[in-house]
Parts: sequence; C-alpha cells; structure tokens
Amino acid sequence: MGGLSPLLTVFMIRDSGTSMTKFHLHLVSDATGDTLLSLATAALAQFEGMEPDRHTWPMVRSEVSMAPVIAAIEKNPGVVMFTLVDHHLQEMLRDECRRLQVPCVPVMNPIIGALENFLGVESRELPGRQHVMDAGYFERIDAIHFSLSHDDGQRVDGFSRADVVLVGISRTSKTPTCMYLANRGLKAANIPLVPGIALPDELTALDDVLIVGLTAAPERLVEIRRNRLKYLHQDTDTDYVDMQAVNEEVINARRLFNAKGWPRIDVTCRSIEETAAAIIGLHTQFLEDRAEA
Repeated sequence: MGGLSPLLTVFMIRDSGTSMTKFHLHLVSDATGDTLLSLATAALAQFEGMEPDRHTWPMVRSEVSMAPVIAAIEKNPGVVMFTLVDHHLQEMLRDECRRLQVPCVPVMNPIIGALENFLGVESRELPGRQHVMDAGYFERIDAIHFSLSHDDGQRVDGFSRADVVLVGISRTSKTPTCMYLANRGLKAANIPLVPGIALPDELTALDDVLIVGLTAAPERLVEIRRNRLKYLHQDTDTDYVDMQAVNEEVINARRLFNAKGWPRIDVTCRSIEETAAAIIGLHTQFLEDRAEA
C-alpha cells in the first residue's frame, strides 16, 4: 500500500477471489451528488485494482441530515469526499473526520476559491444551484422530448429543428448517444442505415444541421448483435450477424459518409460519453464555421 498511512491500511481489504483492494468511499453532497460522483469516478479510474464500496449521501443540508452520515463513516471508515457550501456543515464533517482519522476532501473548494480570487466576488453559497429550473433546464427537457420522438427514424418531419442527426448501422449506440446529448441540451435525432432501404429525402435536404455518421468494427458489431439476438431468443442464423454481410454494411456506410461529406466516428472502442464528447466538439466547430461563413 505504498504511500498510505498505517491507519488507513486498516480500512482496506484485499479480496483474494478477485485480486481487488476494497475500501469505503463516502460521497457527501448538499444536492443530488451527481457532480461529486462524476469527479470521484474520474479520479478512481486512475487506480487499478481498487474497488470502492460507495456510500452516497445526497441532500445533506442540516445537522440532522449530517448525523447519519457521520455515524456511517464511523461504522465504515474510509475516504470522505464532499461538496457542501455551508461552512458550518463543512467544519462539522471535517472535525468528525479528524476525530476518526480518515481523509476528508473538499472537492469544490479549490475551484470556488480560485474563481472568487479571480472574479473578486464571493460565491453565493447556495446548494444545488446547478440544478435550478432556469431556461437551460427547460431547454434540456425540450431536447430530451425531441430525441425521444425522433429516435430510430420514427419521425423525419422535425429533423430541421435538430442540432445534430446521427446516422449509423444497427448497434452503433445511436439511441443512448442521443439521450446523452439531449441531457447536455442538444436536440439529437437518429436514423438507422438498413441494407436495401434508402435514407429519407428530408435528411439529404438538411443544410443547417450537423449530420454525423457512426460506424464500428464488423467483429464488434457481430458480437453485440449476436448477444442481442440470444437475449431476445431469436434465430442467429441470419445476415444480421453474418460476418461477410456485416462487413459489407460497414464498407457501404463509410462510402456513404464520405460521399455526403459527413464526419464519421468509429465507436468500436469508445464509451457513450466519449462518442458524445466527440460529437459536441464537432457541433461546436460546425457552429463556428457557420458563423464565419
């Protein structure tokens, strides 16, 4: 356990069955805890062989709601990370962590402190401000409704209102990527590329909408499709999972994207988040290019 204090090693357990080191991780937030969970997940991704037992404590906004958190930390000591804007609750949690001799990390404090110094004003110290129901919130709700109603080519009449349209062959994660983009405020529609079926004319007529092609390695597609068919108890003796047929699908898709001049993303080794991040980057560049035109 290089670099760890002797006391902290007591809180970590080696699982001989999985060769994983387990430890308790307490995430304490005065809002939903989504930001804290994302930051903790990103940090933990840098450590192999570590498996946290996460204890999530959202909406901690009073001494009463803090009490069970402290009791749980005492029962299962480990690393404590928090996003609390109330200074009294911060000190309360820190004092208890010092007493229990466990690490206590104020995740947002350095960022807020840096902004206060740079901007010359103090923060508002209001919990959950990022979740306020402002115009941005309702834009995200509108985007989610749009993506749901324009999923998998259900409707093409509203494509002109989209921010981005994803075109891709089956099992390239079009739907979950659209849902992720919608949660980021982008109206995202998607339409499948099906062998023998032409794309709708409405798609080719779009000039002010970013269209992105999604593709993947044939081997990966066959694996995903075969598992999908087995899950649905359907016959796997079909061109849908035939390697030669799938390879032809991929080749034709790439030819189409190149002919149309649509940017292409290979999702084979990308997570939904990574694919969405690439699309957001393309959309930002798309808007900048239009503004300069």
